[in-house]
Amino acid sequence: MSTPAAPPPVFTMPALASDGGADPDADAGELRPACVLVFNANDPLAAGGLGADVVTLGSMGVHALPVVTGAWVRDSSAIHDHIAFDEAAVEEQARAVLEDVAVQAFKLGFVGQVDNLGAAARVIGDYPGVPLVLHMPDLSWWDLRDIERYLDAATELVLPLTTVLTGSQGTLARWLLPDWSGDGLPGPRKIAQAAAAHGAAQVLVTGIARDGGGFLDNVLATSEAVRHQQTVEWIDARFAGAGDTLAASLAALLATGQEPAEAAAGALAYLDRALMAGFAPGMGHHLPDRMFWAQAAEDDGEDPAASCESNLSPIPP
Repeated sequence: MSTPAAPPPVFTMPALASDGGADPDADAGELRPACVLVFNANDPLAAGGLGADVVTLGSMGVHALPVVTGAWVRDSSAIHDHIAFDEAAVEEQARAVLEDVAVQAFKLGFVGQVDNLGAAARVIGDYPGVPLVLHMPDLSWWDLRDIERYLDAATELVLPLTTVLTGSQGTLARWLLPDWSGDGLPGPRKIAQAAAAHGAAQVLVTGIARDGGGFLDNVLATSEAVRHQQTVEWIDARFAGAGDTLAASLAALLATGQEPAEAAAGALAYLDRALMAGFAPGMGHHLPDRMFWAQAAEDDGEDPAASCESNLSPIPP
């Protein structure tokens, strides 16, 4: 018997925090958001990439520090190409802002080439107390040799620094368990065990099909246990950018001091609402509406800010 889908989760707008900023001359009681530094490519559609990250983080009440690693060439139907920035340009962007601004989390998306993974890893490695969310997107549009080199470098350079790895069950299984010979895809615990062997303690695995169809599981797991599980009803639409949205919202909640299990629950609730409010800007995929809460309030004739209560913790000192 199928498990019924849970009712739509209630998303509440994050509040600004009154501590943790980088300006030593600011008033002690000044409100300021947590800051998340993001390595990602520019997406002209804003399906994923930095456009998705900036809007998601802002929607969650967190300030984004976007480091451009390259640019997608795409439309709403497909990714056609990617143009990578030089690794020195990537590293210089990040180090310049980090010399001035204190960050509470990192998020690493697709950076286009092995050298840029190295640049990001060097920067992130200098901040061992700051959590990192690593999102691995579907790379099936890319050349197979480029995929292999990129994944090998991510395994060696970035996984040891990762607090939570995110990705779909299929993408993570093909990367971390390429020789898997069991029936069906490996489950989230198996994927988490493979990630842990390279240093990533927790994995948020998405898109796990349930027997009987109609429902999907999203699971946060360690090598030893399932930390959080969400069951959602299948949405009859093809989406672009859901993975970046989930990873950015997770980074936002980690930046406020939430533990991974609590942050995963909040991020999955946010993504579920964004997908339910999704829209098609062109003739191809749908996009998550990351500002769904503002649109809902406007439709009701309310002030969006006044209609949302805060449930996020202040950023940690």
